Amino acid sequence: MVYPIVEVPEGSANQLEQLGTKSKFWYTDNSDRRMLFKIGRLNAGENWAEKVACEICTLLQLPHAHYEFAKHRNQSGVVSETFVPKGARLILGNELLGHIYTGYDKKITYKSSQYTVRRVMAVIENTDINLPINCNRKDLENAADVFVGYLMLDALISNQDRHHENWGLIVTEKGLYLAPTYDHASSLGRNETDENRRNRLQTRDIGYSVESYVKRAKSALYKSPTSNKPLTTMDAFREAAKIKPDAYKYWLSVLEKIDLPSYSEIFAQIPEKLISQFGTQFALKILELNTVRLLEGNN
Repeated sequence: MVYPIVEVPEGSANQLEQLGTKSKFWYTDNSDRRMLFKIGRLNAGENWAEKVACEICTLLQLPHAHYEFAKHRNQSGVVSETFVPKGARLILGNELLGHIYTGYDKKITYKSSQYTVRRVMAVIENTDINLPINCNRKDLENAADVFVGYLMLDALISNQDRHHENWGLIVTEKGLYLAPTYDHASSLGRNETDENRRNRLQTRDIGYSVESYVKRAKSALYKSPTSNKPLTTMDAFREAAKIKPDAYKYWLSVLEKIDLPSYSEIFAQIPEKLISQFGTQFALKILELNTVRLLEGNN
């Protein structure tokens, strides 16, 4: 059994999406659902990385945008139903931070030391912000607890794209809600060549190993506005742990219950033409190593 590939109807594009770096458009499907089709760049692995991350979110019970493989004409991508209800709107992190912090540059997506874990957590810890819509988790106190889970996900899959437009709040008539986590295509070593993957998997050079590779995974987040380099994905999660230690322990307890074969089952359902053998092996090694690093507190 493999994951299906959704056929996006001809002439269905009704609204181009300007946000982000990939080509995408909105359309309405036969069930009157508003859907976003994102075109994956050729041989970049973005489609399978997005789908795998989605399924890992399901294992972790993290609120997330759901993705399916899709095709429009001769273009491959992923499709996702909007998580913003009718009549509601999405406010991105850069707008929130720019409104609160004087001088915050909303246009710099990467390499901005103004974008810190503490600032993000301070915004989300606002008591007016609810858990994500349909997230009825009694074991989580507030939206900030959920966001700690987003940062653990980043550390687990080596997602290097948690910039200030890749999280936000949903505004409805009933109040404010943390948006589910979304856009995880820059993860799991999806952009590496098979030659590099094979060499890293087989090398005896510690500095070139997969172990070394995962330790260098960078977050877009910084420790403080005076920092000269971004945190690693692991350190971003641990920085959040200083603010929300109970949430940190909670999400690690969730991760601990997931066995490695569960990840293998996800990859086994990806159509063979979408991922190579070394792509699978490399990604699984990343998940194995990062799981150990998270649970044992290693760097």
